Amino acid sequence: MPGGTLDGVMPTFEQCYRAAESKDPRFDGWIYSAVTSTGIYCRPSCPAVMPKRENTRFYPTAAAAQEAGFRACRRCLPDAAPGSPEWDIRADVAARAMRLIDDGLVEREGVNGLASQLGYTTRHLGRLLTAELGAGPLALARARRAHTARLLLETTPLPITDVAFAAGFGSVRQFNDTVRTVFAATPGQVREKARRRGPTGTNGAVELRLPYRAPLEADALWQYLADRVIPGLEELDGQTYRRVLSLPHAQGVVELTPAEGHVKARLQLEDLRDLGPAAARCRRLLHLDADPAGIADVLDSDDLLGPLVRKRPGLRVPGSVDPFETAIRAIVGQQVSIAAARTVAGRLVETHGTPLSKPIGTLTHLFPTPTALAGAGVLPMPQSRTRTITGLAAAVANGDVRLDRGADRAEVRESLLSLPGIGPWTVEYIALRGLGDPDAFPGTDLGIRQALVSLGVDDNPRTIAALAERWRPLRSYAAQHLWTHLSDKGDSG
Repeated sequence: MPGGTLDGVMPTFEQCYRAAESKDPRFDGWIYSAVTSTGIYCRPSCPAVMPKRENTRFYPTAAAAQEAGFRACRRCLPDAAPGSPEWDIRADVAARAMRLIDDGLVEREGVNGLASQLGYTTRHLGRLLTAELGAGPLALARARRAHTARLLLETTPLPITDVAFAAGFGSVRQFNDTVRTVFAATPGQVREKARRRGPTGTNGAVELRLPYRAPLEADALWQYLADRVIPGLEELDGQTYRRVLSLPHAQGVVELTPAEGHVKARLQLEDLRDLGPAAARCRRLLHLDADPAGIADVLDSDDLLGPLVRKRPGLRVPGSVDPFETAIRAIVGQQVSIAAARTVAGRLVETHGTPLSKPIGTLTHLFPTPTALAGAGVLPMPQSRTRTITGLAAAVANGDVRLDRGADRAEVRESLLSLPGIGPWTVEYIALRGLGDPDAFPGTDLGIRQALVSLGVDDNPRTIAALAERWRPLRSYAAQHLWTHLSDKGDSG
């Protein structure tokens, strides 16, 4: 894959230098280039003149470049590059830590909370992340806070003191020092530069550009969302998808619209401390950190999948803003049509979801919490499925099952399979959509089987399982291409 590897090994200097020399945006977010003569670090695609080799350094994260004393380029804004696909693909501790840091866990629970979630001491976790990523958890969180601060300065009229605390800083002094160090400008100067480019915030909302690595198969992605809209929780208006978000501090509503080179996000948040987590969850929902070129490298040469990949080279695997919600939706959808699942899920939201403080359009409720569904009693579905949902909800509520982006995927699979009513198909679907596992494959899925039959494959479980081994470690993408192929044929919603 461009600029990185699945095992997390940093590319060689020559590989990195060629990537930066080519100005190829596919490498943005994989690596960061820094120039010792200027003290600035950039994304590889920065249009600035390429420095001499002896003056160039490369780092695996923006935090590592900042820890080495470099400040962010004002021209290419390296902190705004698409995230590294490695943090989605890899299942090791460093990747799990990055997913939790990206969701703002350090701001909410500190490094001790992060280490506890991962099952390590703070000292050992610090050593591990520094060796792997060039920066410890505090530095990684600090880089994330700096990015959030810049977004708030550029997109809201909030007083600078309020921006500091909304971005997660413990003091205004710490905020000022960080902004000066990272961006070589005061907070006021960052805001003034953005004002000269024109306003981006409207009516109390924050508008962001969520970048991605081209190409993006937006039509297929938005069609997936449209087919599964749950009344009261989601809506689709033309090319604008809206939904309610349950965030760490409060409620929020997001609007997502595809645009050239980015997805336009309009966020209405009750608490601006939720800006970072909200943006991160939107990126996960749309799988914007994917690496289409790397995926094609693995799957394009396959005799069966190659034509599908070439037909839709920017196809994403739609993800989730909340793995628990995805798990419940998967159970509701067992052995029923997509339309029927939408109806039942809508009743769950209306009956057991938390009402919004103020409805927005047709959006009225948050998705039900684990506690709410654990005590729901009778649900609008067969008793066996009701028991499965309430059992899973109780297991999540009491901590027996972890459904979050920092959980160990193998452990989640094992804990889910121990629950009555949850079998391999449901587990693989939850891993694929909810946990972002790139190698999940629900091979018994009817849609996948029908797609394979249409491509000349025998509908035999052993045959399908053996075939899928060719697509490791990216079987989730193979599944999505098969589902999309079936939809293109008009055989599936």
